[in-house]
Amino acid sequence: GSKNRIKVLRAEHNLTQADLADKLDVSRQTINALETGKYDPSLPLAFKLARLFGLRIEDIFQDEG
Repeated sequence: GSKNRIKVLRAEHNLTQADLADKLDVSRQTINALETGKYDPSLPLAFKLARLFGLRIEDIFQDEG
């Protein structure tokens, strides 16, 4: 998995994991797995996240070089 800012962004928008899951049409378990770096999102999901937070994908996900 890669490091990402999902948890921070979610907190800034006052969203729970369930709220975010609902907006992205995924399960809360998926959000938890993304936040803890257990797995990386599909490209469509990454784009959805970027649109939701008004950021570029690379602003949310950082490759661990």
